[in-house]
Amino acid sequence: MQFESLNLITPILKAVKEAGYTTPTPIQAQAIPIVLKGTDLLGCAQTGTGKTAAFAIPILQLLSEQKSQSSKRSIRCLILTPTRELAIQIGESFNSYGRYTGLTNTVIFGGVTQKRQTDALQKGIDILIATPGRLLDLMGQGFISLRDIEIFVLDEADRMLDMGFIHDVKRLLMVLPKKKQTLFFSATMPPEIVKLANTILVNPEKVEVTPVSSTVDTINQFVFFVDKGNKNALLVSVLRNEKIKTALVFTRTKHSADKVVVMLGKNNIKAEAIHGNKSQGARQSALNNFKAQTTRVLVATDIAARGIDIDELAHVINYELSNIPETYVHRIGRTGRAGNKGTALSFCDAEEKEYLADIEKLIKKQIPEIENHPYPLINHNPVKAPKQQPRAKGSYSKSKPANSANKKSQGKPKWAKK
Repeated sequence: MQFESLNLITPILKAVKEAGYTTPTPIQAQAIPIVLKGTDLLGCAQTGTGKTAAFAIPILQLLSEQKSQSSKRSIRCLILTPTRELAIQIGESFNSYGRYTGLTNTVIFGGVTQKRQTDALQKGIDILIATPGRLLDLMGQGFISLRDIEIFVLDEADRMLDMGFIHDVKRLLMVLPKKKQTLFFSATMPPEIVKLANTILVNPEKVEVTPVSSTVDTINQFVFFVDKGNKNALLVSVLRNEKIKTALVFTRTKHSADKVVVMLGKNNIKAEAIHGNKSQGARQSALNNFKAQTTRVLVATDIAARGIDIDELAHVINYELSNIPETYVHRIGRTGRAGNKGTALSFCDAEEKEYLADIEKLIKKQIPEIENHPYPLINHNPVKAPKQQPRAKGSYSKSKPANSANKKSQGKPKWAKK
């Protein structure tokens, strides 16, 4: 199937072709005709499946074909998304696919001054992409009216739940017009999300692509068993491979992300961190530098990385495994996108073995182990230090290093041959 077979108008077909797209992904092939009919849609799809284009393309066509009933340009479509990075990515997609339609959009999110956003709103726009907090704030100030909304998109609904935005979503639903087309997307469908979907969708058609328990076939997955104290040395060793042009590294905490960036800098590997404590300007600058490959390594926490969408990203490294198995699937889904191949490397210390077991149970496969690396796991049963143990005066002992760094690798590892 080609995009031409989806009955798209010429301006959109031209833009899609210029963006380098010829064949729609499964979710695009299924969702675009449904949205064009004006039907409500329930989409179960994780990031990396082409979901944004699946709703952006038909929305642009519907708004182009249906003239606004208002004399002044008003907001006709609202896309609500949980993170600033994802909102920006969606805005870029609307700009790309809609460049010949004459439709306008703006993106609003917190963490920055509002003037540029309110200036754009006052000029009049067709499409608004927003995060919940800033949207409610500007509505309260009188800058935004949702009375003319024709299409409402709730994206990443499960992440909305995780981040505590569900109450904000419910507040917004109370002021949206009763008559509208609603598109609802979520990577997972926990009971709370199913309940929410049932309250806002009217006779929806369902599209389900790449369930969360699966991992993309184009991603090669490997695990390194390593002592916690040697993860830094292993990361530097892995990044010495010149075939790794860029890498997205995941940590569980913001503090860990910052420490990894400092450590890599001391080893002459340019890295930047992206997490919730960073300003929006710093986060966007780090992301732009990573996309331009002027920064080789981007170290991220899970929430900050949800909106990262880079087709050419070939390597994801789990410096720390997540204690939530579904998060592993989302993490490695940052690579292997748009039909490209990708490699996911995970560092697993003794205490994380239970996390790995949960991940393998979810994805229904055993992740191959890289055995011939310089820092194999030695301490399989580390003793956890008792919490808040008082230290006696004058008693200080320096801990021994977890493992020697002098052991040489036995041959070239499988992941390095890819």
